[in-house]
Amino acid sequence: MQTLLTALAVLPWTDWVALVWFFAAWIGYARFATHRASVQASVLAATNRIRWQWMLQTTKREVRVIDGVVVQSLSVSPSFFASTTILIIGGLLAVLGASEQASALARELPFAARTTVLVFDLKLLLLAAVFVYSFFRFTWSLRQYTFGALLVASAPEASEFAAEGGPSREAFADRAGRVVGLAAESFNDGLRGYYMAFALIGWFFSPLIFMLATAGVVYILYRREFRSEVLDTLRGF
Repeated sequence: MQTLLTALAVLPWTDWVALVWFFAAWIGYARFATHRASVQASVLAATNRIRWQWMLQTTKREVRVIDGVVVQSLSVSPSFFASTTILIIGGLLAVLGASEQASALARELPFAARTTVLVFDLKLLLLAAVFVYSFFRFTWSLRQYTFGALLVASAPEASEFAAEGGPSREAFADRAGRVVGLAAESFNDGLRGYYMAFALIGWFFSPLIFMLATAGVVYILYRREFRSEVLDTLRGF
């Protein structure tokens, strides 16, 4: 109990409240978005329907070069973000190695919170942990796109789908579309981690700014996933 109290005393209670709010908002919004998508289409749900249509069209094409090109194109974004995230993590670890100088520099910034080196290190570690999470989601998205490419490459010929008693076009579209959709969902989780990392930067200024930035990021995510113009356009397909 004494060890726990000592650990809790490292941060002021306002910082603990801000941290609880941060994780509650992140996890809560992720659950909300998943549940809400079953009631009201989100950007991800709308594009998943398009992915299903894409895979259904794949079964009707004799030459599927374009499908392979599209899958490869989709995998470029998670690959780029995974590489970029590695550089960010490396930069944060480098700052962590020179935390005394970095902490002194941060204290000179206008409106920045005056904290100990230990607290500054904890903030850097949490920021690095968020990017580590995003890195794993991006790399998993990249692997799932690879699985989707394998499914497209292994699809039976269009004549086999058309033959009586042949494989079902809908069953293939369900399976392949689901795999590509899961890849997009993993990529979306990684991007959400980036958004939340920007909110976390507010902690270096004050717990209040941290909480306001978290609320602002969640609002932006909600607007883009459920109230954006692109969603209105995608619903027409």
